[in-house]
Amino acid sequence: MDNKNNSGYRNSGDRNSGNSNSGDRNSGDWNSGNWNSGNSNSGYRNSGDRNSGDRNSGYRNSGNWNSGNWNSGDRNSGAFNTNEPKMRIFNKEIDMTVSEFYNKYSLYADIPLNRWIYKENMTAEEKKTVTGWDEMGGYLKTLEFKEACCIWWKENPEEHDKFLSLPAFDASIFKEITGIDVTENDEVEVTVEGKTTKISRKSAIALGLLK
Repeated sequence: MDNKNNSGYRNSGDRNSGNSNSGDRNSGDWNSGNWNSGNSNSGYRNSGDRNSGDRNSGYRNSGNWNSGNWNSGDRNSGAFNTNEPKMRIFNKEIDMTVSEFYNKYSLYADIPLNRWIYKENMTAEEKKTVTGWDEMGGYLKTLEFKEACCIWWKENPEEHDKFLSLPAFDASIFKEITGIDVTENDEVEVTVEGKTTKISRKSAIALGLLK
């Protein structure tokens, strides 16, 4: 047995908390890859068991990024699939695989789930319920998810079209999930037949004028 910062037994790698690992930083058992939290994996960064692929959360996958079981294809949430599924977005399947979609589009948004509130911006109710705000000069507020999404949307107008131009974009579903109403007090400039004018974003989406 080689200890090398291992808390388990029969490890030949480093920083393992499980047993019988030959890779590094595994928290499960019998892994030959690295960064696995499951068991009997030969791949990397798996949280499931008996995977030979990488980044799987399911079981017995030889492909990558699967959350289902027994898949040799990639990015499947089902079982016994050999290919890669089409992307589903806004409750619709589009003619693009998951990998093709993520190679073209980014869904990243730095949503502020915590926000420092200075004491001059605190409400009277917050000053009653928050302890130590006067000494600290304010307090760290934990935002509800939809509240945080709406704040991010308001503060980052340059990011709007990244989401509004997604295939099959649906404003009602977007609002249901994020709380963001993309049609509220929102105008865009569009050019039709050489003439530039401002119309509501809702109308621009309906007319297919947003690029």
